[in-house]
Order: sequence, then C-alpha cells, then structure tokens
Amino acid sequence: MTARNGATARLIDGNALSLKLRAGFADRAHHLAERGVRPGLAVILVGENPASAVYVRNKVAACEKAGIRSLRFDYPASIEPTEVFAQIEALNADPSVHGILVQLPLPPQFNSEAVLDAISPDKDVDGFHAQNVGLLAQGTPAFVPCTPYGVMKMLESENVPIKGAEAVVVGRSNIVGKPMGRLLLQAGATITVCHSQTRDLAFHTRRADILVAAIGRPRMITGDMIKPGGVVIDVGINRLPAEQGGKLCGDVDFESARQVASLITPVPGGVGPMTITMLLANTLESAERFAGRFSAWGSE
Repeated sequence: MTARNGATARLIDGNALSLKLRAGFADRAHHLAERGVRPGLAVILVGENPASAVYVRNKVAACEKAGIRSLRFDYPASIEPTEVFAQIEALNADPSVHGILVQLPLPPQFNSEAVLDAISPDKDVDGFHAQNVGLLAQGTPAFVPCTPYGVMKMLESENVPIKGAEAVVVGRSNIVGKPMGRLLLQAGATITVCHSQTRDLAFHTRRADILVAAIGRPRMITGDMIKPGGVVIDVGINRLPAEQGGKLCGDVDFESARQVASLITPVPGGVGPMTITMLLANTLESAERFAGRFSAWGSE
C-alpha cells in the first residue's frame, strides 16, 4: 500500500455494500419460509435514550425489508431488571424467535453482562454472550459481533490484503475493539490494540496498513497519524457540539485523513449500515441452523 501521489482516498461505501448484501437476504428468508420457518428477531429497548431509539427503529425497518419478522419490546428506564430477565427467558423458549438483541446501554440498575449472558447462545445474534466470545477467541465463532463482522466484509469487498499486514485497532471495547483484533489476527494480520493508556499513539497508528478507529472520540485520528496509502476504517459516530455545527463525525478527521489514506470509510454511510446488515445476516444464519434441526427432527 503506497501513497496516492496527491490523490484523495477512495471511499468504502457502506450503504452500497449493504444494499448488495441485503439483496440476497429476502431470498434466504423465502427459502426458509418454504421449509416452514420465518426468521424472527426480538429487540428489547429499555429507557428513552434517543440514539438507542433510532438504532432500534432502523433495525426493525431493516428486518421488514429483509423478510425477517421483528418483535419489539419497550420498557421504561425505571423497570425492574427481573421483568426484563423474564422476557428474555420467554423469548429463549419461543421457537419462532431466532435472534434476541438487547439494545445497549442499559440503565444503571442493570448488570449488562448478566443481561447479555441471559440470552441463549443459540439466539445471541449480537455475539456478546460469554460462550460466543470464547468461541470467537478459539477461532470457531458461532456468531461474530456485528460491527467487526461488517468491517471484515468491507475489507473483503475491496480485496484489501490482510495476511501479513500490520493492523492497528484503536479501542478495546468488548463490542468492537477486542473482537475486531481477534478477527484480523485470525485472518493473518499482525495486530496492535491501542487504548486510552497507550503511550505515543501516533507511533503505532503510523505503522498501520489497516487502521480501525473505535475509541469514541471525535476526529481524534488525524492525517499525520496515518501511514501513507493505509486503509482507514472509522467505526466511531459522534455528534459535535452545537457551536461546531452539531453534525455527526467519526473518530477520524476525515478531511486530513483522506489526503493520506488509500481507502477510507465515511461517517455517516460507512460502517454503520454494515452493522445492521450483519445483524440481519446473523439472524438468518440462526434461523437456518434452526431449520436444519427442525428438518432433522421432522424426519425421525
């Protein structure tokens, strides 16, 4: 990967790739329906977080377009956790539900890890259950967390060479940073995971053939921190203060970064659409596994 002689980076269009991938989802859902299985995704939203409400609405709308039945369960922020656990238990037992998603963050009275681990691993389409995290670490994932899964699909779509590449992930969250590092490692990259305690962050990012920014700080990664010709994946989505225009931006300073990188994802319209797309893919995968078991039972 080399500098582009003054040319700006080419965009990796998450909207376009999402449409391409989703084009086959309705067919998969139709084939499942012919076998007596309609894919179903249950989404639980607790509280009135505006961003969470938008995410849930987008997920439900995407389900309907893909032929996936969606069930939405809304609870006030003051709800007792026992009620949510009871709902999860009922959904675990419901054979018409193939995926269960609890929208994060949860109100302070909840233990998020306990809530996520209450979901059946077979229906954990977010890939956050401890069992699925362990399987991913072993290299045999049942469900891959949706955002890192989407990033890998984006790299694949652009034929980005991963084997032997230097890959740097900025951020170590359980949702993005850690699984992202594991997926890139499994694909043959040499991995560095940076975080808030990393000394001289730019030293690491300038070595990155593939740089994934997922730290949640607006425009933290600037052009002078990027290797010429590197591939930049911006997972962050931040809203600037009103005095700065109030617009959405990523963790990467897009204008300076695009002068250095060879490929870059925009915000919005980059990783975001792919996250929802891979949630649909995981739900279909879960339904297809269920259909296989259902067929096996029916043949006995």
